[in-house]
Amino acid sequence: MRIGLDYRPAMVAPNSGIARQVLALEQALRAHADSEVLLFGEAPLDAPERQYVQCPPWNGALQGVQRPQRRWAFERRFLPRALRQSDVTLYIATANMGLPIGHKPAGVRHVLLLHDLFQLTERNAHRSWLQALAYRGIDSLSIAWSLWHADQVWCPSLFSCREVARHFPWAQERLRLLPNQVEPFSSTEDALPAPALKDLPERFWLLVGTREPRKNIPLFLRSWWKARQESSKVPDLVLLGHPADVPAELASMPGLHWQQGISDAQLQQLYRSAQCLWQPSYAEGFGLPVIEACGVGTPVVVASGSALDEVAPGAAPRFAPHDEADLLLCMLRSVNLDYPLSAEQLRRWAQRFNAEAYRQRLYQLLQEVYA
Repeated sequence: MRIGLDYRPAMVAPNSGIARQVLALEQALRAHADSEVLLFGEAPLDAPERQYVQCPPWNGALQGVQRPQRRWAFERRFLPRALRQSDVTLYIATANMGLPIGHKPAGVRHVLLLHDLFQLTERNAHRSWLQALAYRGIDSLSIAWSLWHADQVWCPSLFSCREVARHFPWAQERLRLLPNQVEPFSSTEDALPAPALKDLPERFWLLVGTREPRKNIPLFLRSWWKARQESSKVPDLVLLGHPADVPAELASMPGLHWQQGISDAQLQQLYRSAQCLWQPSYAEGFGLPVIEACGVGTPVVVASGSALDEVAPGAAPRFAPHDEADLLLCMLRSVNLDYPLSAEQLRRWAQRFNAEAYRQRLYQLLQEVYA
């Protein structure tokens, strides 16, 4: 089978969570004995990516591909003809939307990789309320179109499946669970040396991701500050994100350490050095940092609800994401009680999301979509 893959997320932001899944999907498909993989994306005329990615004949760009006019040009003007000329029998859109706009030829299958519906259900970061309103309307139509024309919709969590069924009940029969692949970091002995991170405290809690409001960072910071006033055992906090993502009075509190633009080796260093990873999001479609932390044996504490209920071990401590008092109590308990899981138990838990488990499930879905 000749499979076309929407490669735009991997070209635009190769270090993002969605891009990592596109790369994992590409590798798994290439390892499948009966699959030939073709990549489709957009790039400037002189970009080296054009050597292995099929792109429109016009001069594109690696930024701004999410803009409506760019998406329309790619998905309506370029993609249908490119897929026909390449004899693609299965096309996989990889970023919540993006299936070709137009008539689907007989015998061709379409799959939508839908990570979450936060574009529609949450307040996301935009330059203005008018832009947010416009994007929400356009994204709603684009997601509905892709759901309508997909033969299957692959979601990384049961939470995302339920959300799609709640907002688009007519698509429920097409929903399938495909948990994300999370590759374990190399062992301590094999780990690549990482440049030392500046201003890293000896003892710290870790929090990864601060941009979107659903990450719940202001409430977490207020609770952490109160916990510091009540107990000297509460350590410093390292945040992987940008201070501009939170109110100015919270961004500069003593004991906060911001990190940005770090390498994978440095990220691994953060996970291994942290006393605990906290994930306070009230809405997550998967929760990649939780699995990455578990994979190196670092304890995790998560907000209840959303996909974090699925990706964190059942014995991991949890708190109500909107209850500041409950979060404060959970923090104080975390410094006074032993963690209920050993490092080895956490590493074993993370193995259920490795490449072998991912490929087994993916190949089942491929067999089903062609059946």
